[in-house]
Amino acid sequence: MANDPAPGEAPGGAAQGAGITRTFGWQDMFVRPEDDPRTESTGPAGERDTLTGYLRDYRLTLELKCSGLDAAGMACRSVPPSTLSLLGLVRHLTDVERNWFRRVLAGEDVGWRFRRDDDKDAAFDEAAGDPGLVEAAWAAWREEVRFAERFVGEAPDLEVTGTYRGSIISLREVLVHMIEEYARHMGHADLLRERIDGRVGQ
Repeated sequence: MANDPAPGEAPGGAAQGAGITRTFGWQDMFVRPEDDPRTESTGPAGERDTLTGYLRDYRLTLELKCSGLDAAGMACRSVPPSTLSLLGLVRHLTDVERNWFRRVLAGEDVGWRFRRDDDKDAAFDEAAGDPGLVEAAWAAWREEVRFAERFVGEAPDLEVTGTYRGSIISLREVLVHMIEEYARHMGHADLLRERIDGRVGQ
């Protein structure tokens, strides 16, 4: 993957003050086509493949938008008073994956990874530029994604249901919601990454 620092970028981390230059990896892309792990549609696909394909690509986009950054870059926040950061997004989306697939659909009695009862925004509030925290966040996110992918792959159909706040919700609805959740936050990730080192692209 093309991770060379952009003009004005400190290698692997945050840019140096006003020296940020807006730059694409290739034309209007974040990376060159041959380095892009996301998929292009090659023809009609079934409902499950369509939904899981879109969700997979958004998950890969999260990894792309964070690629090449050190802990300081990952924890770099947007603008006060927001605590939004790329590391915060990884931590938040870990809890989102865990909640919908483990807690709601699989019915597991497990707690949050990062959110706390006394601070629902702890995933963002406690995201700091510590390499150990970044490593732990990625490990937790990948574990939850693996569980989700396995659950969806083993489900007999999209009519599998769970209970959320007293209502029945289907696997189909959860997949659509997850696509919506990632799509919203990848917009945040676009802006956060551009603020850090000027790197932009779809």
